[in-house]
Amino acid sequence: MGFSFKNFNKAQKVLTYVFQNKPALRPDALFSDGTRDYRIPQEPMPGDEVTIKFRTAKANVDMVYMICDGERYEMQVVESDVLFDYHAVTLPPVGTDRVEYYFEVVAGNSTCYYNKLGVQTEVNPTYNFCIAPGFSTPDWAKGAVFYQIYVDRFCNGDTSNDVLDNEYYYIGEGTRRITDWAKYPDAMDVRCFYGGDLQGVMNKLDYLQDLGVEVLYLNPIFVSPSNHKYDIQDYDYIDPHLGCIVKDEGECLQPGDTLNKNSTRYITRVTSKENLEASNELFRQLVEEVHRRGMKIILDGVFNHCGSFNKWIDRELIYENQEGYEKGAYPAKDSPYHDFFKFHDENAFPYNTTYDGWWGHDTLPKLNYEGSKELYQYILDVGKKWVSPPYNVDGWRLDVAADLGHSEDFNHRFWRDFRKVVKEANPNAIILAEHYGDPYNWLQGDQWDTVMNYDAFMEPITWFLTGVEKHSDEFRGDLLGNPDAFIGAMRHHMSRFHQQSIEVSMNELSNHDHSRFLTRTNRRVGRTHSLGPDAANENVNKGVLREAVVFQMTWPGAPTVYYGDEAGMCGWTDPDNRRTYPWGREDKELILFHRDMIRIHKENEVLKRGSLLFLYGAHKVIAYGRFDRKEKMLIVMNNNYEEVQLSLDVDRLGMVNGDTLKQLILTTEESYVLEPKLYRVENNQLFVSMPKISAIVLKAE
Repeated sequence: MGFSFKNFNKAQKVLTYVFQNKPALRPDALFSDGTRDYRIPQEPMPGDEVTIKFRTAKANVDMVYMICDGERYEMQVVESDVLFDYHAVTLPPVGTDRVEYYFEVVAGNSTCYYNKLGVQTEVNPTYNFCIAPGFSTPDWAKGAVFYQIYVDRFCNGDTSNDVLDNEYYYIGEGTRRITDWAKYPDAMDVRCFYGGDLQGVMNKLDYLQDLGVEVLYLNPIFVSPSNHKYDIQDYDYIDPHLGCIVKDEGECLQPGDTLNKNSTRYITRVTSKENLEASNELFRQLVEEVHRRGMKIILDGVFNHCGSFNKWIDRELIYENQEGYEKGAYPAKDSPYHDFFKFHDENAFPYNTTYDGWWGHDTLPKLNYEGSKELYQYILDVGKKWVSPPYNVDGWRLDVAADLGHSEDFNHRFWRDFRKVVKEANPNAIILAEHYGDPYNWLQGDQWDTVMNYDAFMEPITWFLTGVEKHSDEFRGDLLGNPDAFIGAMRHHMSRFHQQSIEVSMNELSNHDHSRFLTRTNRRVGRTHSLGPDAANENVNKGVLREAVVFQMTWPGAPTVYYGDEAGMCGWTDPDNRRTYPWGREDKELILFHRDMIRIHKENEVLKRGSLLFLYGAHKVIAYGRFDRKEKMLIVMNNNYEEVQLSLDVDRLGMVNGDTLKQLILTTEESYVLEPKLYRVENNQLFVSMPKISAIVLKAE
């Protein structure tokens, strides 16, 4: 990504040399970012004056300038401590336009620059700091601990709503009710149901609260035929198979029958208003109980496409003769939903199969927003409905959000409107998108709050600690333990976020689309259909997982635990990553470890809102600091299979000789310890001995 930790250190040495009039110049002491200490207010509104601060070593430079949208502002020293001077300038009231800036540091006849990548010898506008007036993200989400639940596989709290054998037909076969909770998912798993439901989530709230979870993220729970439910059938109602079935009439399909219009049991279950309204009411009660406990809950919004079972298209003819439902667009050209989909042959009615499918899948009809103002408004109303009373959900995770619509311009237009209606209904709701690649254009304050953090979290830490791609599809020995690749990727990709987006970014090690992180620690390439599910459990290293969790809980963003990761779950990528939570078979020590790391994260505000500095990088070793004006913490990871002795410069964190740091946790390959061992800064260095496969968290006393 154009960054090398070695080159960064080299640049600092060169800059130290070239400042002839300041031989003791400390380029490594230069610092600023978008946190609360260096931008006041951190999230300015139009009309606010904004004070920007910049740190230098004490009495170490002649002048610091802030270069802002072409204007040059001289900064003044407004505060000093034993190590640093803090320069500041207050900008005139900001308008509504984005404001970009960087810093110019002058000493004698020489000059250097500072931007999001740190100390630079030349200006690169790509990495300018940026203010987006009016862009704020929910305070409750900044550094909050999320927990992702794939509902069908979490806990079966009500067996009366279980999907039945052959209840309906989906993608080649009838549905299957799995009665062995511990059974591995089939290689073709989409129509297999284990019975997890909202009552099961309700039953486990004590467990989640004890773990330290603050926010529940539920994979889709609206009426849908698959267990993953990314093929929505009805956006207005919770699926009764996850909620309540109070009316249960009709028959399942007979053997050999593939026509879902004959699946009268299923039709009753998912079209009966009694079942749908009872399920919505159960969900309302769940949200109310979550809120009563001081927790939050967000839903998964699948708005790019729906499913072939959807009431608007009715490919399965489920709604064709049901009271209270309009004709679907598949069987009837005069359907009120005709323009919700793009048909390529208008002469193919009735039963027109020529509609657009997402990635060509006819089970996932792509929604045609450009062709229907009614659809456009309907989905905006859905977005508003669930964050409003009586449901009061705390936000949305948006599935394949950049794919919505048929052009990027239209996509941005839709998400601007979506943000407006959702934030008007619930100003504290979060809008969090699934996105692969550069999210910059969507994170300017008028669309998404943040993203599922693949580029600036999951991928770099996976490569560094395991050398395995996030699907377990590739092994890269050149990336395993490579500090230049890791730090370069982090610096570049984090620069594409505003600070308020970083602080709420969903930082996951695993999720429903990728292999379990614990499985990646075996450094094997494979999937369940090629190697079998048992291979995902073999030769895993819990010590490496502990390193990753320490990183997750001390890195900027919202650490998000995928259900069961804390209990030692393994699994290849989809569908093997969707195994059932192992109730009664949990790795209890790993659960305790997660609970302790979550506690450390929650007890230290600097881990949620503080600044970040890389302090050291070597083969399989990384050290970084989290700090603000009140707290300082140091985190070290050693992924080597041998002990490592480190001597770290911690004065960049504001520490001097005689200062002490207390050990909050030390993980090893075998376990972890919480004993509060003390470390002392001597000769301007902190000496740390790191066992093999270990991580440590230290806090300044």
